[in-house]
Amino acid sequence: MPVMMNRLIIPDLRLKFAEKTWADTFQLVRRCMEKSRDESSSREPLERSLEKLQEESNVCTINTTKLRLEIIAKQQGMSFHFAEATCYLSADLFYVEVLLLPCGEVEEVKVVLHGESPVPSESLLQLLRSKNFAAFSLKLQGLFAQYNIPGDNEMKLKLLASLQCLGKDLRKISHLPREQKYSDPEMDLINNGRIGDLIMGKEDCPFTIRFFIPPTNGTKTLVSDLNPVVQAAQVTVVVSDVTHKLQMASVVPQPPQLDPQGYPVFVPLNEVPNEMLPACFLLKLQPAMPVMPSFVKKLSQITDVTVADVDLQWAPLPTLLMRDSLSANSSWEMTCESKMIFTVPLPGGVMHSYICPGAAWDVPAHRGAVVDSVPFTHPGHVPALLELLRHQCTINTLLRSCFTFHCASAGSVCGLHFEVLPESDSSFSVTFQPPDADSLGVLLVNVPKPHQITCSLFGANARDPSINEYLSSVITSCMSIPETMRMLYNKLEDITSAPLSSSCSATTEAENDHSAPSSTAVADTSRASATFSQSAAMPNDGFSVSDSARSAMTVAKSESILEINQSPSASSYPPPLVDTFQHRVGNSQQAQLI
Repeated sequence: MPVMMNRLIIPDLRLKFAEKTWADTFQLVRRCMEKSRDESSSREPLERSLEKLQEESNVCTINTTKLRLEIIAKQQGMSFHFAEATCYLSADLFYVEVLLLPCGEVEEVKVVLHGESPVPSESLLQLLRSKNFAAFSLKLQGLFAQYNIPGDNEMKLKLLASLQCLGKDLRKISHLPREQKYSDPEMDLINNGRIGDLIMGKEDCPFTIRFFIPPTNGTKTLVSDLNPVVQAAQVTVVVSDVTHKLQMASVVPQPPQLDPQGYPVFVPLNEVPNEMLPACFLLKLQPAMPVMPSFVKKLSQITDVTVADVDLQWAPLPTLLMRDSLSANSSWEMTCESKMIFTVPLPGGVMHSYICPGAAWDVPAHRGAVVDSVPFTHPGHVPALLELLRHQCTINTLLRSCFTFHCASAGSVCGLHFEVLPESDSSFSVTFQPPDADSLGVLLVNVPKPHQITCSLFGANARDPSINEYLSSVITSCMSIPETMRMLYNKLEDITSAPLSSSCSATTEAENDHSAPSSTAVADTSRASATFSQSAAMPNDGFSVSDSARSAMTVAKSESILEINQSPSASSYPPPLVDTFQHRVGNSQQAQLI
């Protein structure tokens, strides 16, 4: 019966509206949206219909532009009104003015923050003039998220004032002198700046910090061909269940100063205007990033504000990184995730296969959770938080370099196979079979600091005492495990084919006596290498190196692992705030921090 009714109604509707103009149709849909109705019914179908009509209509009039802006405002939760050829898209603490010409084109766009004068926005103007309404809507969404501060009017204004004071202090800190670590000025600012690349001061841009971008040296793999993702964080303020003392004035002295350790000096909060408010500042990570439990704990230790872990879903770190890498092609996700085996094409037709055994990574210490925000209460927390997040980003980038959008198939042929295993929260090992050798080799990759990556080679018959330094330099410049292993393999082939001088042999003997695995371990490794080669050549669920090989490699790496765990620099970050004018932090205090 309903089908029959529709067949009778549709022809009548077509006949009724055959002579109607597009403007009349737009008005009809708008009237339907404005009619009172049951709250349980959604207006989204009508909004989508109106938006589709706008997209299909190439007619540009003042009414069509006005209707398009009204749809965008409602989608972002903002109010809309029109007066004297000007559209107003309004939120509680800011609004956007769009001045229209009689033909429907946009003449000017202004952003007005609470209590301030209108400021022209060239970026928003160009987006509307080019009819890029999707990008305009996205930019408006960022502004709304920036100033969507909860609470009554008095609370909103206090939190806005505190956020503005925070922004001014972070800008002062960003201008303090620092040692340059990268030749590229933009990369050095993002990866090495105390506050990264601070984007603020423009009314049409959200308060954002760009703090990490993977450095490259021009190497080409399937992964590196993709545009590197810049890790950023939008800075805002949110309500919390616990009251915190927030600044209502600057806590950076004029002129800004550094303590003997090179960290900014702050005026104690008690000596400047402040408020106890049920709120805190927030770094909203863009995009959200996988973080290990030890790093989550350190984030809370820096700020004394707990990172909420109620909604965090813990999973092996490589699994989270693979989900992130494969999000662009979900059809491969389940296959790749279950096998944990990836092939990586490299220059010269070389193909690597990387295996991450799920059992080794699926333990509490090596799991991770996707964190989307980090709370804090003082500008002095930000440099330390950024360094810690950069540390995690460096580890994530190295591991992610082993993952591509291509899973190993039954017919694929890979000449080299590698197994990636966790060793500590800041180190992992890559096991492989060296060229012209019956034993396994292990490359230990340690990331004690965000700007420091070291490599230690074991069991590969390396006769060059400088090879560890060489590998550390390679991996630091390219941030890629496959590229580093390719360079290592080439280096080992050169070493194997080159004749040895007597002095080099003596040096190698001395080094082997001091740090290499015992002869028994090497023998065990040799016996186990065949098992590794056969297993890696035939990918299957639950792949793992044989127990005898695992035992041999454990002996080979034991001294290096012990050295990593006892290294005093393994967890050194800038200290958090201390409420003293002359801010000094000793080594013992840094140890307590982390």
